[in-house]
Amino acid sequence: MSIKVGIIGATGYAGVELVRLLLGHPQAELAAVGSVSFEGKPISEVYPSLAGIFEAVLTSDEQVLEKSEVIFASLPHGLSEKYAASCAAQGKVFIDLGADFRLWAEEDYKQWYGLEYDDLALHQSAVYALPELYREQIKGKKILGNPGCYPTSIGLGLYPALKNELIDTNSIIIDSKSGVTGAGRGLSQTTHYPDCNEAFSPYKVAEHRHTPEIEQTLSDIAGEPVTVTFVPHLLPVNRGIVSTIYGALKKEVTLDEVHAVYTSTYAKEQFVRVCPIGGAANLKNVRMSNYCDVSLHLDERTRRLIVVSAIDNMGKGAAGQAIQNMNIVCGLPENTGLNSVPPCF
Repeated sequence: MSIKVGIIGATGYAGVELVRLLLGHPQAELAAVGSVSFEGKPISEVYPSLAGIFEAVLTSDEQVLEKSEVIFASLPHGLSEKYAASCAAQGKVFIDLGADFRLWAEEDYKQWYGLEYDDLALHQSAVYALPELYREQIKGKKILGNPGCYPTSIGLGLYPALKNELIDTNSIIIDSKSGVTGAGRGLSQTTHYPDCNEAFSPYKVAEHRHTPEIEQTLSDIAGEPVTVTFVPHLLPVNRGIVSTIYGALKKEVTLDEVHAVYTSTYAKEQFVRVCPIGGAANLKNVRMSNYCDVSLHLDERTRRLIVVSAIDNMGKGAAGQAIQNMNIVCGLPENTGLNSVPPCF
């Protein structure tokens, strides 16, 4: 079985991470890679690490659509809808790594992104594709909204606690830190080396665009509206996310009991690893992989559960998860092409 795969926006960080991972996928054939900025150039000219390995010439988005059965799009918000519509008309699979198919409510998209949906029916036919939560809904779908990196780390970190009503939904505070690749390939003053190196600071405090996606996922798990305090920070590292999540316990439970809930919930999930009691999730242990590590901590004095969740924002937070979703849609084992071991140092 060979799946002809194309990537729109292949020269962005998430796009080239898709290239890297798909080159090692036994059932995927990279049929076309597209780029507006570098059309006509070999991708190895943009990323010399691909020299002698993959030197395809970057083509137009239209050619990517024409040559491929599964199309990944790694684009800024507002640009994916027309490609999704074309794929839907042709019965092709479209996996969007941008924000256009993540939010269920159009009013949320308008409020946080300043845009409206041109084709509401198209959005209603899409699925929010966080595999560990929505696996059954993903199967058979053609349009998939790949989750954001912060919402992935937070959704997986809180799923067992909310599902089992362990914490007060009105008490959730989330402190997340991301590597610089989360800001994309375009340079800004914030990500300029002299400004981000040896620095650490919050940004977009209480106004980050991932907030409605986080609340959407947590509300769906809890079965009631959930509002959170979310503060992201920029880490002076290339890749990785650590989310530290605080919630007041609703039940008289021990850390051992909470740990048992988490290990039971994720017992059959290869890509979610619950750390032993006493351990702490560390982005070092998930780099270059599709894993999410979760550690659990209990503040006995305040009766707060503290959940630490670590992912690679380019892996489980973007390209790795997108390929996991492709595997589900195409009827392949979810770990196909995703068994790389995180570097040990």
